[in-house]
Amino acid sequence: MRRAEPPSRRTVLAAAVAAAVTAGAGPATADPEAPVTTDTADPARAVPASTVDNRAWVSYGDWRGGIPKGTRAVAGTRPGLVIAKPAGTADYTDPHTGTTAAWEYGTWTSPVHRLAVPATEVIVSWNARTPAGTWIQAEIKGTYSDGTSTPWYVMARWAAGDQDIRRTSVDDQSDGRSTVWTDTLAIDDASTGLRLTSYRLRLTLHRKPGTKATPTVWRLGVMGSDVPDRFTVPASVPGLAKELAVPRYSQEIHKGRYPEYDNGGEAWCSPTSSQMIIEYWGGRLTDGQLAWVDPSYADPQVCHAARFTYDYQYGGCGNWPFNAAYAATFKDLQGVVTRLGSLTELETLIAAGIPAITSQSFLKEELTGAGYGTAGHLMTVVGFTAGGDVIANDPFSASNDGVRRVYRRREWENIWLRTKRYNASGKVVSGTGGVCYLYFPARPSAAQSKALAAVGVRV
Repeated sequence: MRRAEPPSRRTVLAAAVAAAVTAGAGPATADPEAPVTTDTADPARAVPASTVDNRAWVSYGDWRGGIPKGTRAVAGTRPGLVIAKPAGTADYTDPHTGTTAAWEYGTWTSPVHRLAVPATEVIVSWNARTPAGTWIQAEIKGTYSDGTSTPWYVMARWAAGDQDIRRTSVDDQSDGRSTVWTDTLAIDDASTGLRLTSYRLRLTLHRKPGTKATPTVWRLGVMGSDVPDRFTVPASVPGLAKELAVPRYSQEIHKGRYPEYDNGGEAWCSPTSSQMIIEYWGGRLTDGQLAWVDPSYADPQVCHAARFTYDYQYGGCGNWPFNAAYAATFKDLQGVVTRLGSLTELETLIAAGIPAITSQSFLKEELTGAGYGTAGHLMTVVGFTAGGDVIANDPFSASNDGVRRVYRRREWENIWLRTKRYNASGKVVSGTGGVCYLYFPARPSAAQSKALAAVGVRV
């Protein structure tokens, strides 16, 4: 849950639009821009709905289709991208520690992907393994609908751990037409009709000089969307009665814990929700991994999730792609950030055994039984009642026993899918428009693959 009522998701994530772009190439991308190639993915596979475009690089052929400099594709049961012979060495000064260190690096640049839905917002997410002494950087460069281009925007400097660098988003990136707001690249004024029509991605893989260590990136994807402004959405017809056995954890029992990771409680809705679904899929932490947590604390795995989703620039655990990336550090799990268009799509996932973490904001009186209002909150949808109401594991509960909630379908659906709402002062502010995280097996079943494809997610 957010700590303040914002005018939009984007202003939650940053203080102001920057006047100038920071160095978009980052510490290890001094090479000239790679030549342009065109994405040959099946467009139908990339389009889940009329307002959303998803594209993921996940297969050996995908990785082979990019332009490598010091990296190579690896085959196997989980294909990926690794460092081959490094392209060079560059210094990086960590803004959160002040430490400057040299890193060997290699890059990979995707083909140009033309969005089936010209977008007002794009979100980049990734799944990777970063052993000690390694980290990755993810960047995006878009083309506007008038034919001009954005700069290279840094969307993340990320490592699963926090000993080599502090994982971070990068503030103060704008060209006056689009801006990076923590985890989201957005058109500054969508009312002008300006859109992003295509993009390229660039990965930079880093390691300590003289070692053989390498990150392995298994998945890289972008969700682009142009969800229309709306205060209400059409009501869907209930079609499923099913509840998944997802563990239940409260964020509130952690209130005041670990101020360095945003102090628990309402700030930990995202990692608490992530941990529930990770454990649903069988992900477990060892005693050694949890040894740093105060032994008097219940549910130490939630503290661990908060630490390892924490964005040192944003100053919180609510960075959407950081949560998906954390989930993918568990054996045989994938994680993506996307948007869904209806509760019918959510029912499709639940029917296949796939729960979802959803983002929403609302006044206390708008969601019967919640008992609170929020400028931004994550919860886990685990099923539907026979009457079609939403069964949620809502971490904003005083105890684990109170986490399971049943919310009225029509209220919950509208709150989740709308893009505009009124706050407590009567001011028009933004809703999230169906944003969710999906975690699922690296090798999903046929039924799971079919359900994911139906909502536009490639596996």
